[in-house]
Amino acid sequence: MPDDLEALRASCGRSLGGHGPTRARDLLATIGPETAVDRYGDGGVVAELEAEVSGLLGMPAAAYLPSGTMAQQAVLRVHADRRGRRTVLFHPMCHLDRHEGRALERLHALVGRPVGADTRMITLHDLEAVAEPAAALVLELPQRDLGGQLPSWEDLQAQVAWARSTGAAAHLDGARLWEASAGYGRTPAEVAGLFDTAYVSFYKGIGALAGCCLAGPQDVVEEVREWRRRMGGTLFGLWPGAASALSLLRPRLARMPAYLEHARGIADALRDVEGVTVVPDPPQTPMLHLLLRTSPEAFKDTALELAREGLWTWPAAMPALDPGASRVELSIGEATCAMSPEQVREVLRRFVQPS
Repeated sequence: MPDDLEALRASCGRSLGGHGPTRARDLLATIGPETAVDRYGDGGVVAELEAEVSGLLGMPAAAYLPSGTMAQQAVLRVHADRRGRRTVLFHPMCHLDRHEGRALERLHALVGRPVGADTRMITLHDLEAVAEPAAALVLELPQRDLGGQLPSWEDLQAQVAWARSTGAAAHLDGARLWEASAGYGRTPAEVAGLFDTAYVSFYKGIGALAGCCLAGPQDVVEEVREWRRRMGGTLFGLWPGAASALSLLRPRLARMPAYLEHARGIADALRDVEGVTVVPDPPQTPMLHLLLRTSPEAFKDTALELAREGLWTWPAAMPALDPGASRVELSIGEATCAMSPEQVREVLRRFVQPS
């Protein structure tokens, strides 16, 4: 058996995080043989999914796009053009700023302005310190790079109200809205309903093929469709991703409260394990970050050992502010729920207390 960790991935029958090993046969099985295909995004299962999402989010319309990067750039361009403003406000750890090659500036002539500190959630005080008129405020729920944290419901309402009072649009980066809904104990429509527009992903917490929807007022969504075409996203057939999402959305959404309960059970089981810190503790959504007192080299050795035993964990750790710790993300899904909190505890103990 090869010693390279990534080469071992395909051989693992179990996974610590998410919904299990990603295999083509499993994803293809989420596309029904009688799926009605679309033509350039019109009709078929794409229209079915758009209607389903607009209903779930309580918004007038939704458009399916092949990626969240495209969806959010498109809708922010629409908000900016309508307001004659170019500034977009967001958290310093926002995907738009960290992972998209400055596309807001280079493709859309928009100016991204981080607000607040990268180690905590945005506060109303942070926003009130901004004097510059903004086109939009983007709020990511939950804040992935902070371990899936959420602002309080009251803080969230206040921040959206601030945006509206300044003439800015309030846009929800809801890549993990399904998890945020469980964390708030509210429906997706209640959360999304605070905002002018919302983006939701299908391959993250839902576990479907890649793709997303952008929801909002009919006229805004129609403009987003035009930008989808301009940006090369109106493919001849968008049906595979849409069919996969439609088949998994309702069942996985119904399971989010159980995933959250399991995340909190895992945090309870880890609380007295020396060398493991749960962030945040307790988890606020069905995901969490773990700070492990181990070196990158020791981390990889343990991950390799577990992969040889058939359990996939992580390919590598992320940097942590503490040089003596490694940081990883654990998203809770069907695969995680197949393991008891005590079994997860034993796996994590091996990273920080190798035998």
